[in-house]
This record gives sequence, structure tokens and C-alpha cells, in this order.
Amino acid sequence: MKVRPFRGVSNPTRENPGSECEVHQFVVLQRWEVSDEALDFSPVRRVARFFCVALLGSRVISPAWAQLPGGAAPAESVSTHGYVIANQPVKGSSIPADLVFVLTRDEIYVPIAIRKPKGDGPFPAITMASGEGRGGMKQVIQTMERLAQMQDRIIARGYVCVTINYRNEIPYEYEKSKPPQNLPDSISGEHRMLKSGPTLDHEDLIATIRYLQTVPYIDKDAIGSMGVSHSGEMIMKASAEFSWGAGIAIEPADHEFLTVNTGPTAPREGTEIQYNDIEIARKNANKPEAMERIRRINMPILIFGRNTDHQNGIFKLTYEWMKEAGKDVTWQEFDHPVHGYVFIYPQKDGSYKPDEIQQKSWDIFMGYFDQHLKHPQHQHLTAEGPTRKMDTGGN
Repeated sequence: MKVRPFRGVSNPTRENPGSECEVHQFVVLQRWEVSDEALDFSPVRRVARFFCVALLGSRVISPAWAQLPGGAAPAESVSTHGYVIANQPVKGSSIPADLVFVLTRDEIYVPIAIRKPKGDGPFPAITMASGEGRGGMKQVIQTMERLAQMQDRIIARGYVCVTINYRNEIPYEYEKSKPPQNLPDSISGEHRMLKSGPTLDHEDLIATIRYLQTVPYIDKDAIGSMGVSHSGEMIMKASAEFSWGAGIAIEPADHEFLTVNTGPTAPREGTEIQYNDIEIARKNANKPEAMERIRRINMPILIFGRNTDHQNGIFKLTYEWMKEAGKDVTWQEFDHPVHGYVFIYPQKDGSYKPDEIQQKSWDIFMGYFDQHLKHPQHQHLTAEGPTRKMDTGGN
């Protein structure tokens, strides 16, 4: 009886949509195909198959079939668009928000909230996100309300603020997948929308930016993104596949982007991974894979580190390898007790009182966005200079 790795038709390139490639195998699940001879259900064959299943366990599954590389041409993707479902007030602010659903690559909708200055624009825009995708529109509204006072000050400088969300993370899928492409249909005789692989969370960021580029009051060439932790890694992953105005990755958890070991042999204290030391991170990262992704980045990125964070070595290593690759990258690092300190949330009493480090980080990131996103036609939108000290008073 012969058992071999499953091979199927996929679409790794736009030029060769019907090419054959081997499906990646990984530790948790492995997909196998049993050869035609093994499907002979004579008593001997049945016994052989039984022992093969007993020995290999979940690695043996029912025969898997792949569609032919030919057939009807791949269906054309639907243009990115969004539906404004409501305009609602924002707690603690006089600036309302449009709640919007944005079409993604696999034709579902992700929630975002848009707040803008008065006027028709076109304005530069900044997307903001923290952590992993979860909670749907409810999470977007909660995050927007927590950031409302910070966003009010960004809007006062002439920017549109966009609070974003995306689908749940699928651990390790990024490291073995390629952006899905549309496949030909050789089964139905029709023109179905078929994909070569799953759509991942960072692709929702790309879909959101593509949508924002179509909004009339937004300057399509002046969109930036801020992301904390996993959302910082979203910027890194997305920037290797798509370019826009500028990105600010705040303590980006780039363990997948750099293919850093997070398995059972990774350094831990309890259940928390420990990569504060850049040399330990370097030893556990896959540089060839990471550099292949980094070389595809063609946009400016500012990385904020935090020297006591348990993954600060990964943050630094991202900067170091981007610098080595000749990319437009900037590094800033502070000692602060709060993860994601660049996002300024209100105090327990509701007051807006950024500390000294947060004020410095404000000056840095707003200056960075002003430099990369504000074109001559935007200068009239605000009276504030790029390094003016942040107002800590009321709205």
C-alpha cells in the first residue's frame, strides 16, 4: 500500500493560476492521499489499510480530489466597497462617527468607524487598531469611545480617524499560506467564485485601506495606519503585500512575520513567551523567511518599542532586519509601564492626562504622519505645527 503527501491544484501566481503545488504539511494536522491501489477492498487490502490507519492515526483520511486546472476562467473579484449603516454620536465628543461595513477579499464584511473633520476634504486619514480582531462592530465602538479624546485631537489637526477591526487570527496559517487567488471552475460548468486559500486577518486591513482610497473626502495617497501589538504585526504583514502612505507599528508582535519559534521549546515564564532579549529572538527566528517578506515592503514604517516588554527583542529585530534590507524604517523606544502606551486612553475619572512619555510619543508619531501624509494641499487644514506640544486640556 502506498501513501503519499496530498497534492492539489492551487493558484500561487497570477500568471499561472492552474499550477500544481504541494500542500504545506505542519505539526498539528497533516493531509495525506491514499493511492489508487489502496482503494482495492480485497480482504488483504482491507487489512493493510486497517494497519496503516492504526499506525498513522489522523494522518490518513478519505481520498481527496482536486479540480482540474482548466475550466471556466476565474471569476472577477467584486470591487471593494462599504456600506454606511449608521451615523451616531460618540460618548465624550461632539464629533460623530459613521459605522461602516467594508467588503473583504473573500466577500464578507468587516466593521469600521469613521470620524472626520468638518468640510469636504480631501483629508489625510489614519486607521487605528489594537490587539487581535474580535468582537465585531461592538468592539469597534468600544475602542473608538476609549480613543475618542485622542482622536478628537488628531481630527483637529486635519485627519480623518478610522477605528478598524478584522476577523479572528488563525495561528501559524500566515507562515504557510500565500495570498489567495481566484481559481478557474472546472466542476459546475458555471462561473463560481473559488479561492485558492483562506483570507487572513491582515488582508482585512488591506481591504479597509482600499475602501478608504475610494471615499471622496479622503486623500487616497495620504492614508496611514497605527496598530498596537497584534495590530502592529498586521501592518507589517499587510505592507509586504500592499503599499500605502505610512505605518506606525507599536510594539508589533511580529513572531509570525519573522517566523519566530513559539512552540514548546520557546523560552517562557509560565505561559508567557520571553523574547525581551534581541539575541534570543534572533536565535529563534527564521531570517531567510523574514527577509523575503521584508524585501517586499515599499512604504515608510515607524516602530515603537518598550524596553521592558517581554517581546521587545522581536520589535528590535524587526527594525534591525528592515534596516539591513535598506527599508525606510524608524525606531523609537521608551520605558513605560503600559503595553501600547502610544494609544492614550482616559484616566479612571474620564480626564485626558497623558504622561510625559505619552506626550513625547504623540509629538513623534504626529510629526511622522505630518511628514509622510500631509501634502501641500493639506496645510490649510490645521493651524498646529507637526511638533506642537499636545494639548492636555478639554476638547
